[in-house]
This record gives sequence, C-alpha cells and structure tokens, in this order.
Amino acid sequence: MVKVKICGITNEEDALQAVDAGADALGFVFYDLSPRCIFYEAAEKIIKKLPPFVVPVGVFVNNPIQSINLAVERCGIQVVQLHGDETPDFCTGLPHKIVKAFRLRDISSLENIKNYPVSGFLLDAYVPGTYGGTGLTCNWETARIAKQFGPIILAGGLHAGNVREAVETVKPYAIDVSSGVEAEPGKKDHAKVKEFIKRAKGL
Repeated sequence: MVKVKICGITNEEDALQAVDAGADALGFVFYDLSPRCIFYEAAEKIIKKLPPFVVPVGVFVNNPIQSINLAVERCGIQVVQLHGDETPDFCTGLPHKIVKAFRLRDISSLENIKNYPVSGFLLDAYVPGTYGGTGLTCNWETARIAKQFGPIILAGGLHAGNVREAVETVKPYAIDVSSGVEAEPGKKDHAKVKEFIKRAKGL
C-alpha cells in the first residue's frame, strides 16, 4: 500500500487529524519564503505529540548544513527533504536519511538523478522561480521512468480527485500532498485530508 505524506503542517490540530486519518509522514517546511513555513519551537512541540511510526520530515531549500543539523536535532526530524539546488556532494555531507526533490520539466530532468546518494526522490512539477507547492501536476510518465533510480515520492497537483489515478499510473513508493488538502495556505481542510488518504490507499 502506498505511503502518504501530508506536507506543510503548521499546527498541532492539523497534525493529529492527519495522523488519525492514516498519514504515514508529516512534512514541516523550514523555508522562510513559504506560506507554510514553521519555526523550530512550534515544530518541536508538534513532533513531540506524534505517535510512534509516524515520520516527521523536515523540508529545506538551500539551507546550510549547520541549519539543517540544528533543525533535526532540536525538532526530532527523522527525514531531511531537500527542495533546492543541493548537489550530490552536499547530500554526502549530511548524516541523515535524505529525500531529494526534482522538479520535472521533461525527461532531461532525470539526467543527474543517479548521482545523488539519497534514500529516495520526490518528483514535483517544474515552475520557474518556485521550489514546490504550486498545485501543478508533474509528468507521471517521466515519474514512472524515474523509479529505476530508487524509491519515488510523487508530488505536484495531487488531490482527492486524481490521486487514485496517479497511484495506479505511477505506482510510487509514496505520495506527497500539501495545497491539495488545504482550506488556505498553511491550514488543512480535515475532510479533504481524510478523503485524500482514503482514496490514495484504495480504502
């Protein structure tokens, strides 16, 4: 069964509701320019309330290694998700489980993916000047090709209306959603979260 990550968590109510609905992982965005950005203190409080086996993921965009390490140690982050222009060498310098995001423009977007020593790859839509959270769908056929390089987390424009088709088409290891289950940026719609997870898992 596909894993589901609910990203852009900013408050305890949304976090615990997503867990109750069946989320396998929650994403906490440490990127100042995101409307879903969360500070260390708030993330730490929420993560301490999570039950075991729900994975807290820290989302970073071109942060220095020291900043990432601080967030991991202080907040209890278990997986680091890199959404910027981080290089393979940068990833090698991090002593954490890493997911590297790739924004798919076309098949050429996968040329460098094999060089990354990471645990998995998040595939998102390419939009100039942004690092994700656009609500646009990425190329699912390209995503299928990317599976040969490692576990794939499919993101980009997913919602309850298309997630089942996405899972059946790509058969990813996991899926990631943020704007597709929101009432507004940074605030989840609990009914949408529940329905999304139900359909994603084919329940």
